[in-house]
Amino acid sequence: MYTFRLTIIFLAFFIMNLAYGQSKMVLIKGDTYIPLYGRDSLKVTISDFEMDVYPVTNSQFLDFVEKYPKWQRSKVKRLFADENYLMEWKSDTKLSETQSLNAPITSVSWFAAKDYCECLGKRLPTVDEWEYVAMANKELPDARTLKSYNKYILEWYETPKTFNNNAGSTFKNYWNVYDLHGLVWEWTFDFNSVLVSGESRKDVDNDSNLFCGSAAVGATDLMNYAAFMRYAIRGSVKAKYAMKNLGFRCVKNINK
Repeated sequence: MYTFRLTIIFLAFFIMNLAYGQSKMVLIKGDTYIPLYGRDSLKVTISDFEMDVYPVTNSQFLDFVEKYPKWQRSKVKRLFADENYLMEWKSDTKLSETQSLNAPITSVSWFAAKDYCECLGKRLPTVDEWEYVAMANKELPDARTLKSYNKYILEWYETPKTFNNNAGSTFKNYWNVYDLHGLVWEWTFDFNSVLVSGESRKDVDNDSNLFCGSAAVGATDLMNYAAFMRYAIRGSVKAKYAMKNLGFRCVKNINK
């Protein structure tokens, strides 16, 4: 009887997490590394944190807008999302026939992504956290010097409509995280290493906290074309922008 009750409690907790869009997370052990961007960058120290294994999906974001109607397509304020926001959805709470529930959510603004994470007690990753995890391949925590690593990313850039593929359809990297490369671009929280108008990473525009992930300013490896392409993407968007190949995932601090 006791075992049966425990099972019921576990199932109830699991269902509750699904209803609120919770994703499985994995521990990312922090370390010090040299980022891809910034001419005056020194080594960056990353603290331990947790990251979603998969990008947030259409199904999870659908649950979110049903619970928080202010983020529905017809109700969202244009200050927080442009006219492309959820543009492919059939209605406020219904996807189109061509969209998979398990595909990454796209066409969402930075504001919406940020609020989604915060409603779950999480947050968007910083650029440095995202880059730290994304520089891994299947076997190595830092695979940036491998031709195969950059070749894979560049081939993805040339592949159309990968945003329609289901989450988890790319490789599992060293940290047991999927889809950092191969499906969609991803928003990050911070801005300080994005738009550089001078020689310093600190010389940024005051409005540049509203930009998306995967950037590389003044990449340390001049042959890393993937990094330069990511920088071009980041530099072209603002917080209210919504793009059909731009999604997000959440991270969480480790309580010590």
